[in-house]
Amino acid sequence: MSSADGAGERYVVGVDYGTLSGRALVVRVRDGAEVGTAVHEYRHGVIESALPVGGPALPPDWALQDPEDYRDVLRHAVPAALSAAGVHPDQVIGIGTDFTACTVLPTLADGTPLCEIPELRHRPHAWVKLWKHHAAQPHADRINALAHERREPWIGRYGGKISAEWQFAKGLQLLVEDPEVYRRAERFIEAADWIVWQLCGTETRNACTAGYKGIRQDGRYPSSDYLSALDPGFADFVTKLDGPLLPLGARAGTLTARAAAWTGLPEGIAVAVGNVDAHVTAAAARALTPGRLVAIMGTSTCHVLNGDRPAEVPGMCGVVDGGISPAAWGYEAGQSGVGDIFGWFVKHAAPAGADSHERLTELAAAQPVGAHGLMALDWWNGNRSLLVNHDLSGLIVGLTLATRPQDVYRALLESTAYGTRMIIEAFVAAGVPVTDLVVAGGLTSNRLLMQIYADVTNRPLSIIGSAQGPALGSAIHAAVAAGAYPSIHEASAAMGRVHEGVYRPDPDNVRAYDALFAEYRALHDHFGRGGNDVMLRLRAIRNAALDGSAPQADPVLEVAG
Repeated sequence: MSSADGAGERYVVGVDYGTLSGRALVVRVRDGAEVGTAVHEYRHGVIESALPVGGPALPPDWALQDPEDYRDVLRHAVPAALSAAGVHPDQVIGIGTDFTACTVLPTLADGTPLCEIPELRHRPHAWVKLWKHHAAQPHADRINALAHERREPWIGRYGGKISAEWQFAKGLQLLVEDPEVYRRAERFIEAADWIVWQLCGTETRNACTAGYKGIRQDGRYPSSDYLSALDPGFADFVTKLDGPLLPLGARAGTLTARAAAWTGLPEGIAVAVGNVDAHVTAAAARALTPGRLVAIMGTSTCHVLNGDRPAEVPGMCGVVDGGISPAAWGYEAGQSGVGDIFGWFVKHAAPAGADSHERLTELAAAQPVGAHGLMALDWWNGNRSLLVNHDLSGLIVGLTLATRPQDVYRALLESTAYGTRMIIEAFVAAGVPVTDLVVAGGLTSNRLLMQIYADVTNRPLSIIGSAQGPALGSAIHAAVAAGAYPSIHEASAAMGRVHEGVYRPDPDNVRAYDALFAEYRALHDHFGRGGNDVMLRLRAIRNAALDGSAPQADPVLEVAG
């Protein structure tokens, strides 16, 4: 961070809404210098077991949030970031936001969340469904089966499968499981658009989430005929989704007096159209050129890159015109678990003395490629791309009595790199070039992991020059919305930053990983493409057992001495 230096300088604020907290970042418009930041943890975090207002236990695979936690980020993190920056509020010309996605909530026509209506507060479906809410998988299966049966033209744009994480699967789950809440929902809106509505008082939809999460292609959503075929009561779903659609970088409106009081910012400054945390990071990483794949690596990973034409890539999250930046076709893929997998092992499976990322990384880095004799599948939180199935689960093959904690840890690191290589190879096979990788997110600090990714993908790997990529990206979009730059491309060139070619593939490691990747692909296809559906059967058995018994404590893996 640098301190503010001059009354004539102009600044923008980027607010990044993550899974557990929101971060505000104050950025100088002239050159992208980050001058102040603050974080506010959500009071309710991720709601997975029971609603904070009481009631029965939530079923498996639910993940909810409280929208009041999002407002609290504006009340606490933005003023704190301004104070840390030493910037006078009058120097701020705009604010931009980004969000995890697909994170959606039902509201009234004025934007009031249904979970804030007293008589609906105890209804789980009235709350925000976080991106990692995976309980809609059966509804996603129905959506996909019917789309292929009817040969819907949009299904190929999403790699052949709509995810359980997205708007239509979550909306259909809402209709089937709580028709009254579905009926009361006059809007079903991405949190990315809802928070912008809170800031400027104007309802909008951003081109990114509408395209990737809302199945909006070629200017329209799926037809009412298709929706009626899913369920007659679902025919009106698009009316709940639809709203004024704006391109990324556009001005959604201006800051209201109420939001100015929350944030300490001047009333009337520009509010940028909403965006997704991963997609907005491309501008921060100067990665808008076609072929540069940005991997935003944290608890999960999202992969985004621009192309100069549309292509149907099996297993992708989608291709959207203007989905990352105007005048380009933006592609998205992802892995539902990455950092969360490493964290699971450290918390639940690593013995004392090796129960830290730092120690396990140190021990794992000392061994040559392949020395642990293990292979893992990175599906601890299901598979987003290429298989688009959140009922899949993790796997480790090759364990022996000689296996040590660092062996398993390294195998888990490598498994996520193999998952990324599967995604890259799918892009390339469909005619979408991937020339290099730019990595952002908290996992960039793990040098072993970054080198593994360079070696497994056999591509140079650059690192974003900011620890707050999404927030910086949102600030860049705010600068465009405020008129400081004519386009996202110019703003990215001036305000973004990247360290080029930090990691280069090691030829010996590349050859060793090529052989190991062949084994990963064989396991991937066997367990993920119908060779053996044991993972799906085990998930069904688990769900039946949990539905028929009292909630149980999280299992603890013990290591015998």
